[in-house]
Amino acid sequence: MPYINENFIKIPAAYLFSEVARRVSQYASENPGADIMRMGIGDVTLPLPDVCVDAMMKAADEQRKVETFRGYGPEQGYDFLRKAIVENDFASLGIEADEVFVSDGAKSDTGNIGDIFSGSNKVAITDPSYPVYVDTNAMGGRAGEFVNGCWTDLVYLTCNESNQFIPDLPEEKVDIVYLCYPNNPTGTTLTKDQLASWVGYAQENRAIILFDAAYEAFITEEDVPHSIYEIAGAKEVAIEFRSYSKTAGFTGTRCGYTVIPKSVKASSESGERVSLNKLWHRRQTTKFNGVSYVVQRAAEATYSPEGRRQVDELVRYYMENARVIREALQSIGLSVVGGVNAPYVWAKTPDGMSSWDYFDFLLKKKNIVCTPGVGFGASGEGFVRFSAFGDKDRIAEATRRMLS
Repeated sequence: MPYINENFIKIPAAYLFSEVARRVSQYASENPGADIMRMGIGDVTLPLPDVCVDAMMKAADEQRKVETFRGYGPEQGYDFLRKAIVENDFASLGIEADEVFVSDGAKSDTGNIGDIFSGSNKVAITDPSYPVYVDTNAMGGRAGEFVNGCWTDLVYLTCNESNQFIPDLPEEKVDIVYLCYPNNPTGTTLTKDQLASWVGYAQENRAIILFDAAYEAFITEEDVPHSIYEIAGAKEVAIEFRSYSKTAGFTGTRCGYTVIPKSVKASSESGERVSLNKLWHRRQTTKFNGVSYVVQRAAEATYSPEGRRQVDELVRYYMENARVIREALQSIGLSVVGGVNAPYVWAKTPDGMSSWDYFDFLLKKKNIVCTPGVGFGASGEGFVRFSAFGDKDRIAEATRRMLS
């Protein structure tokens, strides 16, 4: 008789964004004439940059000719893209092409990275945080039991108004730390000094930092690092994840990458220090067939001069939306953070309302969809997240509704 992985049934059945979709769908079916403004899920709305589409079309045309046809590609990514990543995203930071692994997105990699770690590791996660970090550790058996809204074996790093949404270092020793900056959902960032304190903690405790930098292109302030590898010593203790999803509109096209320097190591049970680059390489060649050639050519095109211009234009568009949202919320008296270095605005609910109550109020009274903060963790209760990934005219209409 086959047995299931019991960890799956420990996880609450309702995934945050599924529950948001369910409530919106129900409301829409009951109110067919409602013009609903969707500012919840962070999916992009602008089309792919022209340079990416042109590159895809050219690459697709190559597939019709014997001499240029491509079959299976390297699981780690084609050299042309890995080299472009190193030269453009990590110039002067000492990252090498064989330390870059191209994938179908940061969500996949931040979830799958647990495959190379023991189930006995003590894991710390900021609270609130992107649900994938928590749920995949639960699936892997590192979270313990789900009791009163929290997992018994996870170390929660509370991020709230009292610490300006910046997590304190763990009071107990942990083995793995998830950090996402610019942050999803709060839109906050760490300065170089703040991030350096985390690198120092990891060095002192032989911990590994899993650094999600999917939103680094949205940074506008100078003292905010775009990569953890800007911090001395990070190449020994950190893995970095990046994505083309939000910067270049690849949410449906699917492409991202993970950087694992060969100097990042963890221990085997025998005490041997093992390169995580080697383990991830083994994992990917076994369980992943690589991103399509056509898509990788599209990603490569973002690094051309015209590609950079077009991507920057997309980023500016969404950040202008973030400014409009932030200022509208502030004008109605809400306390907000984010929206300066990230496309998310994190707002405190009015009058002590719960996250879901305020979500329902905005949906039913204003026909606006946000994301309840409590869905990102217990410390998100009393907050909601607004996404700037929308049409500017729709965003403007939504803010007019909030002001009315």
